[in-house]
Amino acid sequence: MKEKPLHVAIFGAKGYPYVYGGYDTMVKELCERLVKKNIRVTVYCHRSLFKERPKQVNGIDLVYMPAIESKSFTQLTHSFFSMIHACFSSANVIFVVNSGNGPFGLISRIMRKPTAINVDGLEWLRPKWKGIGGKYFYWASKMATKFYDQLINDSDEMQRIYLELFNAPSKVIAYGSNPGLQADPTLIQKWQLEREDYYLIVGRLIPDNNADLIIEGFTRSSSTRKLVVVGDVPYKDEFAERLKNIPDDRLLFTGYVKDQQELAALYRNCYAYFHGHEYGGTNPAMLKALGYDCAILALDTPFNQEMLQNGKHGWYFQKGQKAISTVIEKAEQSPEAMQQFRQTSREGLTKKYDWDHVTDQYIEVFKELASR
Repeated sequence: MKEKPLHVAIFGAKGYPYVYGGYDTMVKELCERLVKKNIRVTVYCHRSLFKERPKQVNGIDLVYMPAIESKSFTQLTHSFFSMIHACFSSANVIFVVNSGNGPFGLISRIMRKPTAINVDGLEWLRPKWKGIGGKYFYWASKMATKFYDQLINDSDEMQRIYLELFNAPSKVIAYGSNPGLQADPTLIQKWQLEREDYYLIVGRLIPDNNADLIIEGFTRSSSTRKLVVVGDVPYKDEFAERLKNIPDDRLLFTGYVKDQQELAALYRNCYAYFHGHEYGGTNPAMLKALGYDCAILALDTPFNQEMLQNGKHGWYFQKGQKAISTVIEKAEQSPEAMQQFRQTSREGLTKKYDWDHVTDQYIEVFKELASR
């Protein structure tokens, strides 16, 4: 008798094939590879984000769950409904992303469904979750360590933090990357840009990513290059509006760049890529910068030290406008060093960041959980 394929249910991102942020990309890359390896996959999608709702795309089963639509509760209520549905489904294993979904592991624990959760970064420290939001994420992350069968982190530093804070061991499976992607250099002409004539920031305009410090530090520098800021926020926001209204002709805000070829061209042709993300583990934007041969200037954090192999693939700056101005002046005076970083950056994408290797590690986890 033919053995039924392993069936994995996945939720916590926006759905498939919706690609907006890091978790959405991870779900897409992981699921497409799982299906090719004869693993049945069900992805839970935010119903309100999908006008068309096919039951299957690229061999991946799709379930469209409702949510209470609000800035604070959309994700949590969607995950709550998805967990209940998944527990009553034929899935052998439930895989959840986002530590905010930690408490829902109690449902699967009661229903005796094997679970794994990818908890990502230090959500409770992010400025956008001030007060009760930060307290919730800390508590939810702690609950994730108690209710889920397998905890997954995407960096060695996050593994250390979870062990230290919650006395919770976890498995490290890095976020994947697609190195060596080509880019049409003429696409940057859309913004009247020239090769190596600009610095680049990619990320949401939120305090967590320190775009304000980088922009204000840049405006204090004497650089004749531009600073191109790719990203925005999907709502009216005082912080983002203040940055966009800084009076400096060298600043260029593109908003969201959804065309992946255009985004690739912006990465590949910049003089240097600025990375100010502070609270995460393995960061997707940094992986793209490495894969697109960027010279990288990164905030000095343990996560960024780990990703750039302690300075092998970029320079670090401290958190402050003066430090940013200083690193810009250093970069301006060191074109040979910038060129060397561009030539060797792809070497930073070691096997652990390869999507196929990442997928194989997840399959090991899913098979082990299903056999319990």
